[in-house]
Amino acid sequence: MLFMSISFKTPAELQTVLGERLRALRLSRNFSQRELAGKAGVSLRALHNLEAGSGSTIETFLRVLKALNAVDAIEALVPQPKVSPLTLLKMGAVPRRVRRRAVAN
Repeated sequence: MLFMSISFKTPAELQTVLGERLRALRLSRNFSQRELAGKAGVSLRALHNLEAGSGSTIETFLRVLKALNAVDAIEALVPQPKVSPLTLLKMGAVPRRVRRRAVAN
């Protein structure tokens, strides 16, 4: 199989990758699907669908992450934007969106 950058995968392929990684994490922590589903408070079918990449909800995903003690993965998935304190000082204040007024004819 040829290496393909994850950034070029379709959303369906990304779901499959995510499911495979969650399955590997579950197995590395010695959980059966039934045990993890019970600990996460989701149905066995929901966990199976998540691991198979065949559709799931964000709630199921988050419950499984919590049950696997892997919630810190959210930080890697969607990092908090960082603003340099020096940049804030140079700006003088937090930038605000400026609305333009309509010009009367």
